[in-house]
Amino acid sequence: MPTRRPIAVAITGGIGAGKSEALHAFARHGVPTLSSDDTVHRLLRDDPDVRRALVERFGDRVTDDSGRLDRSAIATVVFADREELDWLESVLHPRVAQESSAWIDSLAALDDPPDLCAIEVPLLFETGADARFDAVVVVTAPEAIRRARARTSVDDRSRRLLPDEEKMKRADFGYVNDGTLAELDRFVSGVIGKLTASE
Repeated sequence: MPTRRPIAVAITGGIGAGKSEALHAFARHGVPTLSSDDTVHRLLRDDPDVRRALVERFGDRVTDDSGRLDRSAIATVVFADREELDWLESVLHPRVAQESSAWIDSLAALDDPPDLCAIEVPLLFETGADARFDAVVVVTAPEAIRRARARTSVDDRSRRLLPDEEKMKRADFGYVNDGTLAELDRFVSGVIGKLTASE
């Protein structure tokens, strides 16, 4: 019996813009969701090949007392050295893409597949991952709001990202996330309605 592949929606945007909140909004509307950040965390925690590669590259300084990879120690190493960050991303991004595709395939194989699914992908355009999705939602916010929300420095992390203005031009849907959760929910509901109207 042929599978019906869900419409794959990517959610992206700058640091502190509210990508995760947008993902949660899709989930509230019954859409299956996946966070690429969560996938990265799982790979760092559970994938023996990833652990082996990182320890070979960085040594014991990126492991904790129990021998597990220490995410904060890894961050200290890679965010101070662009070359090391590029290397880490070359290890992780293909695996994240593979996991995302496998997840979408698992939804398509269900007896009653969902109409669409949503994945939060922080470095969507920067890695060319937008080609793997049917629709792209970009979430942005004024800089003052993003700075207040971000737990890390917006400046340091943003220098290597595509500007929000360029992301908005490339997006199928764009949202300035400077209002309430109810307003975000209404936007997401509208996106879902437009994408599933022809289903």
